[in-house]
Amino acid sequence: MTTTKSEGAEERELKFRCEDMSELRERLLQAEAERVSASAKEVNFVLDRDAELERQGQLLRVRAQPGGATFTFKGPARFEEGTKIRAELEVEVDDHETVLAILRALGYEVRRRYEKFRETWRLGGVLVCLDHTPIGDFIEFEGSSADQVATRFRFAPANAERRNYLELYAEYRRGHPESPEDMVFP
Repeated sequence: MTTTKSEGAEERELKFRCEDMSELRERLLQAEAERVSASAKEVNFVLDRDAELERQGQLLRVRAQPGGATFTFKGPARFEEGTKIRAELEVEVDDHETVLAILRALGYEVRRRYEKFRETWRLGGVLVCLDHTPIGDFIEFEGSSADQVATRFRFAPANAERRNYLELYAEYRRGHPESPEDMVFP
């Protein structure tokens, strides 16, 4: 196991809808960003026990991805000029099924599942994540200077999406009631 974020760590994130991923990739190359990982499918399992975490604005997630998984706890979000800030604890694990089994033994159940294809770039100290989801494409800027990099790429921090993928999908389903309960690819 490798800890990727520890106690006291904060996630600083800006998320935007992205209409043209290829143009954005070109701009990342022009900015000499480093491609950290090619697009790969992630399956995210969100767990809760009697909605206790949801009521507190917290999130417990297991993300299965090629080569392993990430177990994450996120605290309640607050916003500063569009930037979502929240405590985040993460650990990388080899086997997501074992983590899910441990959590189930503690009374947690998978409440939601969502999928996306994520491609990751790094520009300075900021991760730039290109996410292809069943409800469209998004770009996330994560790091202490996320707002500066977002602005450099012509995204206004004040216009950042405040909702997470679960909230975005819930809204999508209101207009598309035939959609599956979870945000998954057909």
